[in-house]
Amino acid sequence: MKLRKVTAASAAVLALALTATACGGDDSGDNASSSGSGGGDKIKIGIKYDQPGLGLKTPDGSFTGFDVDVATYVAKELGYKPDQIEWIETKSADRENALARGDVKFIAATYSINDERAQKVDFAGPYLLAHQDLLVKADSDISDATDLNDKKLCSVAGSTSAQNVKKDFAPKAQLRELGTYSECVAALQSGAVDALTTDDSILAGYASQDQYKGKFKLAGLKLSNENYGIGVKKGDTETVNKINDALEKMVGDKAWEKAVEANFGPAEYKNEPAPKIGDLVK
Repeated sequence: MKLRKVTAASAAVLALALTATACGGDDSGDNASSSGSGGGDKIKIGIKYDQPGLGLKTPDGSFTGFDVDVATYVAKELGYKPDQIEWIETKSADRENALARGDVKFIAATYSINDERAQKVDFAGPYLLAHQDLLVKADSDISDATDLNDKKLCSVAGSTSAQNVKKDFAPKAQLRELGTYSECVAALQSGAVDALTTDDSILAGYASQDQYKGKFKLAGLKLSNENYGIGVKKGDTETVNKINDALEKMVGDKAWEKAVEANFGPAEYKNEPAPKIGDLVK
C-alpha cells in the first residue's frame, strides 16, 4: 500500500510540473504544434502596417496583404490558428532588433535577403522574387528608366531606389523625396510627379487599391532583384526549417498563387514564379 501511495503522489507532482511547463512555455514552433487546437498560446509575427497588398492594417483593425497571407499560412503549419496570431508592426529599421529582442517569432515584411542582414538574422525562403520598377499613370509613355531624364521621380526619403535610377539610368531625373509611398502615389495621381520607384510588389499593392484601379500601371522593368525572406532570430535553425517546409507546402497546394492573385491581380502584376527555397537570384 505504501508503494502505491508514493507512486500516486509522484504522479501528482509530475502532472503539476508538466502543467506548469505548458503554461510557462514560449511561442516556439514546438509549443505551437502541441497547442494548435486553441490552448491559449499566441505567436507574435512582425509585418508592415502601411503597405497595401503586402502588409496593411485596415481601419477596422484587421490585417491584409500577401505577407499577411504567407505568414498566416506558415503559422497554421506551425500549429497556430488565425486568432492565435498577434501582428506586430516592424518597421524596416527595427527588424533585426525585434528578432534579437524576441519581440516576434518571425518577420514577413518585404524583408529582402542580403549578406549584411544574414549576419544578424537567419532567413527562411525566399518566398517572393521582386524587382525595382516604376509606377506611372496608365496613359504614360514612360517605358524605360532612361525616359526619366528631365522628369519628376518620387520615392521615400532615405530610399536607395531613386538614387539608383539617377546613378545608373537617368542622371537628369528630378528627384522628389516624400515621407511615405502613399504621399508619392498621391503626387503621381495629381501630376506633381511623373513616376514612383520602389519594389514592383509594393507598387502593385498600391495600384491594386480600389481608388487607383485602372489609373496606374507598372513599367515592367527589372532594375534590381529583391529576394523576400522570412526573418528568424539568429541560430533558430529549427524554426527556419519548419517555415521552409510550410512555404514549400504553400506553393505545392496552390495557396501561394492564389495569394498573389488576390493581392496583386488588379494591378496586372507579372510576378515571377515561386522561388525555390534557398535559391537567391543575385
